[in-house]
Amino acid sequence: MFYYTFNHKISFNMNHFKYLSTILFFSVMLLQATCQKTPVAEAASTEGTKKVKITTSEGTIVIRLYDATPLHRDNFIKLVSQNFYDDLLFHRVINEFMIQGGDPLSKNAQPGQFLGTGGMDMERIPAEFNKGLIHKKGVLAAARDGNPQKASSACQFYIVQGKKSTDQDLNAIQQNRGIPYTAEQRNIYKTIGGTPFLDMNYTVFGEVETGLEVIDKIAVVSTDQNNRPINDIKMKIEIVN
Repeated sequence: MFYYTFNHKISFNMNHFKYLSTILFFSVMLLQATCQKTPVAEAASTEGTKKVKITTSEGTIVIRLYDATPLHRDNFIKLVSQNFYDDLLFHRVINEFMIQGGDPLSKNAQPGQFLGTGGMDMERIPAEFNKGLIHKKGVLAAARDGNPQKASSACQFYIVQGKKSTDQDLNAIQQNRGIPYTAEQRNIYKTIGGTPFLDMNYTVFGEVETGLEVIDKIAVVSTDQNNRPINDIKMKIEIVN
């Protein structure tokens, strides 16, 4: 916005007036165009050169890890190469939300034992947020505790199942959280589904390439009061060459 002040001793003719009027007109037009500009999410590639395979009693899931989140990608690959996840459980399962695993305490857990606190002694992974990486159905994301930096657990993860959203849902999130969804992202949430309320709160670092149906199968198993499956669902994760 441009502001003009005139000293009462300064005179100006009609040409001056036309000149200033022209400047003011284009300034207002520029301001209006800026205010009406549709917000655009940050660009983020979902490409990745590393893949992992998760084998469960309900089927096999192949996940591509994003190169755009290298800290999480490399940490996950390191743990997988150390066979860290073998025989751990999907210990928290909520239909139309997500399936969670990676707690090292789940390896030899007794039936009904509360899980989800394991790995607290491991160094957290700094958050790698990007508005271009959203919680659509099938994404791999890192769990975390309530630390103010929103740094991720070094080992616990979840895979989104979620549900379809409406424009009204997305408008509310965009207004309250300041997340500028693109037309493509809105279409994904409305047709494929996901958990948009988690965006920019938890780091997304990969997505399912094959095996979405396995997530749906796991999500509907019988669970106890802590959302732990009654019948253990173990995992084995290996790197795909």
